[in-house]
Amino acid sequence: MNAAADSGDVVIMVGANAGAEFGKFKDRERRLAILVELGAECLGAHTGEMRDEEGSNVLGFARFRLGAAEPSRLIELVRQPRTTAAAVTAARQVFEGAGLQVAVCGDFAGRIIDRLVRPYYNAALRRLDEGLASAADLDATLKLGLGYPEGPIELLERTGLAHHYDVAQALFEVYGDAAYAPARRAQVAKQRQGK
Repeated sequence: MNAAADSGDVVIMVGANAGAEFGKFKDRERRLAILVELGAECLGAHTGEMRDEEGSNVLGFARFRLGAAEPSRLIELVRQPRTTAAAVTAARQVFEGAGLQVAVCGDFAGRIIDRLVRPYYNAALRRLDEGLASAADLDATLKLGLGYPEGPIELLERTGLAHHYDVAQALFEVYGDAAYAPARRAQVAKQRQGK
């Protein structure tokens, strides 16, 4: 789905082609804030970057969702070094007015959550591949030992290992960090997707 909501001062572009639609948008400077939905990419892929002076009234945003799970109430709001304070305030008001919670972050692919959790999920999958413990024992250990409501293996199986592959692979391509390289089980799930 692709859509744009224009309430006058704030424009929100959503969907897989939000960045492309932003590229066609005119009269940017007349708006208090322009909000562009992001996938794994950084906002600079759509606005450009130059000497760490980028930023204006344009912000990126992503509502965190783990695969097929229901979307969370969290919006990761992406600002660039010179994003205006007025644009950040307006964006916060829009999202918080819709009952969502906002965390502001810098312009990095994967933002906060995916950069933190994808290596963790890959590590859990790799320990399963190595035979450290069964999936049930890995999950039970983290649930009982750390109080997690759901273990990492069952969480990924429920929400989609192929989705985990997509996000982890995108981050691996951007950062080149082996921690983001999708674990074997995620690779297999991606290969079998649609079969």
